Amino acid sequence: MNRRFWSLMVVPLIAGFPAVAAGQASEGRSFELSTLHRAAIDTDPRAQQVSLLAAQSELRLRNINMLRRPSIGVDGQVQFQSDVAHLPSGVPFSGAFAPPKDTYDGSIRLDQRLFDPTVGPQEALERAQLAETQARVRATLFTLRQQVNDAFFAAALLHARAGSLAATIADLNARLRETSARVREGTALPADAAAIEATLLRRQQDADDLQVSRRAALDRLGTLTGQTFADDDTLVLPDVAASVAKARQSQATLRARPEFEQLARTRDRIARQQELTTVQERPKLSVYVRGGYGQPGLNFLASEFEAYALGGVRLQWNPVTWGSGGRERQALAIQQQVVAADEAAFAKSLTTSIEGDEAAIDRLQRSLASDERIVALREQVERSTELRLQEGVVTASEYLDRSAELLQARFARAGHQVELAQASARLLTTLGLEVR
Repeated sequence: MNRRFWSLMVVPLIAGFPAVAAGQASEGRSFELSTLHRAAIDTDPRAQQVSLLAAQSELRLRNINMLRRPSIGVDGQVQFQSDVAHLPSGVPFSGAFAPPKDTYDGSIRLDQRLFDPTVGPQEALERAQLAETQARVRATLFTLRQQVNDAFFAAALLHARAGSLAATIADLNARLRETSARVREGTALPADAAAIEATLLRRQQDADDLQVSRRAALDRLGTLTGQTFADDDTLVLPDVAASVAKARQSQATLRARPEFEQLARTRDRIARQQELTTVQERPKLSVYVRGGYGQPGLNFLASEFEAYALGGVRLQWNPVTWGSGGRERQALAIQQQVVAADEAAFAKSLTTSIEGDEAAIDRLQRSLASDERIVALREQVERSTELRLQEGVVTASEYLDRSAELLQARFARAGHQVELAQASARLLTTLGLEVR
């Protein structure tokens, strides 16, 4: 098999697509970055917190809703007191009004709220707290995307380098066979074959090292995503040039990161707290009914056990709070300002974070424009040196130098392709956009 065959096979590997050699399709699977992002989030144990928090909040909302229903309480009391109300001695019939010093009482009390302005705001606050905590979980899970990016592109870069190295190994194998034949014919020195074989062995060692490193990167990626990767699986580099160009134009107003949603939910929760603080100063109205049995009953002068009942309307209001409610609302207003400052700082940090990626994208695009030309020129030089080696005009050492230069050019091209995809994906991830 000649160099052209290997070049045709390696190019798809570098581009991140399944390779096809001699009409035989690759048996490995293909994985896209966006799919692995979703897998990492879905398999993370913290993803369960979203539904758990919802279930927890539902229980609390049910408790708050129970405040609209009547409350029932049971009271019981046995008491002995050293003195009781009685008529002074010497007053006629004073002995007839001598209530007992031991009292017994058991009662059932029912309270029903007629007007309580705090129930609705309590429910609104609980819903706002749920939205905030769920948004915080989503923001935490979003950080998994960058970890997946790092492992994905580390494996993809090693895969691309392995493809370039495979082409070089194929060339060296062909040159070794040719040189060995010439040595047997007496037209080449044994040292030439030895030099080529030594370089071939070294390149095979490099290939083994790349395979081990790629396996480690795939294992890290598998741990993050819950997937199992085989050595012949392919990681498809995302084509996001159009998405990156659009994102760079609108990044100043872009608010796609889940942290922005979390901050918005925090502001909403503070607003609900302010509303609750306001209505807590309003009056509450309720009715109550109490029925009991005791000694004495409502007639405290009686000395017999008797049943009794009473009921009424209760008004609860604290018109004077010495400004505590106003101060609490001021404190919450200050907290709103703190959240606004956090949001501005976060937006600024995103702008700072993507500046490096934007510069890298521009640089890599320029580099890739010249990489193809560099590789083509290195291949031309290598082919010329190969022909001269076959003719015995140059030594194997000179040919190996040209081969090494071609390998480095291929490495650079493959690396720039993967680095451009990585910088683009990192920019989109930083901005909170999907990498498709």
